[in-house]
Amino acid sequence: MIGDLLTSLASSPWALPALFVLVLADAVLVVVPGEVAVTVIGALAAATGTPPLAAVVAVAAIAAICGDALCYGVGRTAGIDRWRWMRHPRVHAAFAWAGARLARGTATVVFTARFIPFARLAVNLTAGATRVPPGRYFVAVAVAATAWAFYQAVIGAAIGTLLPSNPMAAVIASIVVAVALGLVIDVAAARLAGRRTR
Repeated sequence: MIGDLLTSLASSPWALPALFVLVLADAVLVVVPGEVAVTVIGALAAATGTPPLAAVVAVAAIAAICGDALCYGVGRTAGIDRWRWMRHPRVHAAFAWAGARLARGTATVVFTARFIPFARLAVNLTAGATRVPPGRYFVAVAVAATAWAFYQAVIGAAIGTLLPSNPMAAVIASIVVAVALGLVIDVAAARLAGRRTR
C-alpha cells in the first residue's frame, strides 16, 4: 500500500513543483531537507520510472540556482549584520570565513559550499554583501548547483535501481544515505577548517 502511494506520488504532477519549492527553501532555511528531497525523488524516478531522472536533476539545479541567487540578493541589499541572528558569534565567524575564502577565489568556495548547507548560506549572503561581481558569481553557482543536483539525484537513482520492486525501501535507503553523506561532509569540512586555523 505504501509502495503504491509512493508510486502515485512520483507520478503526480506535483512531484517536481514540490521538489522545486523544497530545494529553493533549503537555500534560505537550512533546516529544510533539500538534499534529501532530491535523493528521494531520484530514488523514486529509478524505482518507478517517473518522474524522468533528467527532469529531477534539471528542476533541482534550477531551484538551487534560484535559491542561491535569492541569498546573494539578500546579502547585497541587507548586508550581513542587519538582523540579530547575523551578529551571533558563530554566524559572524561563518561570514568572516566566507569573506576570506571568497577573496581567494569565488568558484572554489561557491562549489564547495554548495554541498554544506550552512556554509552555502554564509557564502551566498557574503558574496552579495561583499559585491562579488554577479557574472563571475552566477557562473560558479550554475556549475555548482548542477553538479550538486546531479550528485544527489544519481545517489537516489542508484538506490532505486538496486531496489526497483520496493519503492518504500528505496526511499528509506536513500534518506539514510543522504543523511549519512551529509554528516560525513560536515565532519570532513569541520576537520579541514580546524586544520587551516592551526
